[in-house]
Amino acid sequence: MASHNFSSDEPDLAGLKIRAANLRRHMLAMARGQGQGYIGQGLGIADLLAVLYFHELRYDPQDLAWPERDRFLLSTGHYSIALWAALAECGIIPVSELSTYGADGSRLDMSTLDTTPGVEVIGGSLCHGLGQAIGQALALRMDGRRARVFVELSDGEMQEGSTWEAAMAASHFGVDNLVALIDCNGIQADGRLVLDMEPVAGKWQAFGWEAQEIDGNNIAAVFDALRRARPLSGKPKAIVLRTLPGKGVVTLEQREKAHFVRVDPGEWDGLIREFERGAANG
Repeated sequence: MASHNFSSDEPDLAGLKIRAANLRRHMLAMARGQGQGYIGQGLGIADLLAVLYFHELRYDPQDLAWPERDRFLLSTGHYSIALWAALAECGIIPVSELSTYGADGSRLDMSTLDTTPGVEVIGGSLCHGLGQAIGQALALRMDGRRARVFVELSDGEMQEGSTWEAAMAASHFGVDNLVALIDCNGIQADGRLVLDMEPVAGKWQAFGWEAQEIDGNNIAAVFDALRRARPLSGKPKAIVLRTLPGKGVVTLEQREKAHFVRVDPGEWDGLIREFERGAANG
């Protein structure tokens, strides 16, 4: 059975940048419809999702239950605006459905739902994603499948003990078909991170993981980090991504309260024009 992507060392960086811009465009349209949303985090991880869904992940949009597919788990379920954009851009859900984001009865909630095509786990109960990812990775290994599991989690989730219990388990069991993607955007609900989590990569290494740290808004760096995480070396892999909330819209990048963004109706046109100017020059 053919999959959507096969990992290679020949990235189409220009094409991936276009995909990332399209994801941001989708997200801005979704947030504009509600006037609010977790748009800062979504814009921040657009580059990661562009490389994952349009280069790295092995999956089939026509057969979402394909047993050999790679799994992507979004532990931070409130980042769903980014996942919905990616699933629409790759043809799993209709682009037209994005306009229902956050509406009553929509499949595209402000957190993930397992009733939405392409969703592997319900996210949003923070710090549960890594443990679920380890379980799926171990099951795939026991079944003799070559599929990998990618799990996105946040720097805020590293403040919870269950994250580190899971990290110890992954190292103990040598779950090397697992890649943790740690979004370090430096924010949580009320502003900056409460606890100092530095050095982030060093902590994962201390727990027995192979760890890299990159600029998460650099397409080439994201591609290279995922490529280097492919070999099955007996250790789980961690990629620490330093991302900028609101990336691509300077006004949102500079916003102090960026966790949950509310924008007055009259501001949206200006924000979208700001994004399009930057995209055209970038």
